[in-house]
Amino acid sequence: MTVLVTGAGLVGTAFAETAIGRGDDVVFVDPEPRADYLKMRLGASGWRLERGDVRDLPGMLALAQKVRPTALLHTAGLIGKRVEESLANAFDINLRGTLNAAETVRFAGIPRLVHISTFGVYDWRRAMTAPVREDFARGPGRGYGNFKVAKEMILEAHRRLHGYELVVLRPANVYGVGHFWAGSSGGAKMQALISAGLTGETARIPATEAGANEYIYAKDVGRAVDAAVTAKAADAMFLNVGTGTVTPFATLIETAKRVLPRLKVEIEGDVADIERGQPLDVSAAKRALGWSAVYSLEEGLADYARELERARR
Repeated sequence: MTVLVTGAGLVGTAFAETAIGRGDDVVFVDPEPRADYLKMRLGASGWRLERGDVRDLPGMLALAQKVRPTALLHTAGLIGKRVEESLANAFDINLRGTLNAAETVRFAGIPRLVHISTFGVYDWRRAMTAPVREDFARGPGRGYGNFKVAKEMILEAHRRLHGYELVVLRPANVYGVGHFWAGSSGGAKMQALISAGLTGETARIPATEAGANEYIYAKDVGRAVDAAVTAKAADAMFLNVGTGTVTPFATLIETAKRVLPRLKVEIEGDVADIERGQPLDVSAAKRALGWSAVYSLEEGLADYARELERARR
């Protein structure tokens, strides 16, 4: 099996770790040079990197025809506040890029498209009295979340017309060793905590990142993506990927300090962000993919610290 992955970041490499271990080939397409990051995460073999941009449909088609993938994993896009820095730029990368990924699947005859969405598609302004299911209202009113909703709807309509297999995964806040070029403030916060714990420095965390949240380790997300890529039947599925647990910020820090006793934290600013009062309902992913998270928060942070320390060495 060969999988073409748009974007060379945390989720794509987490999937590739599992795929390469099984003997599959993984081809990343990214406009930025990511070879050092990929080599650090994946070693020297089992993957290759092609420089390209999802906004370039002819280039994407030429690459797909060259590598003939059995699935396309679409992770590329701007995240968080980087979307609102320029909605026009984010429109081209996130929305047109998603349509181009779908058109690549269509014209190259790729059987399956797996798209990485986010739990940010849900309208967290609404009252929630139970874990959030996949049919909960979408559209949080912010650029990133609304654009992610639009990406899902583009793919839903495109797949309805052209008939390929589609799996859309909506992960909670993913953490793991990353470069965070795309703008994941939640991922960058977690890396700042781990880095400070390893060095004994003080992690300075914006107050906007000090709310309760649902965290999931990248290796668990990688397993979910792998299950989505390899599932026998994938007509059209939209699935939450989380732990089913909302962690208050104070609990996150207590857990991190058990792993890294030297950790010191300061909160900067006075504007609190969204408080996620309910976790994701992940029962659909368990039924459809046989997947559930295996890392507790403490286990994930401990593994993260070991990986980041190795990367620093």
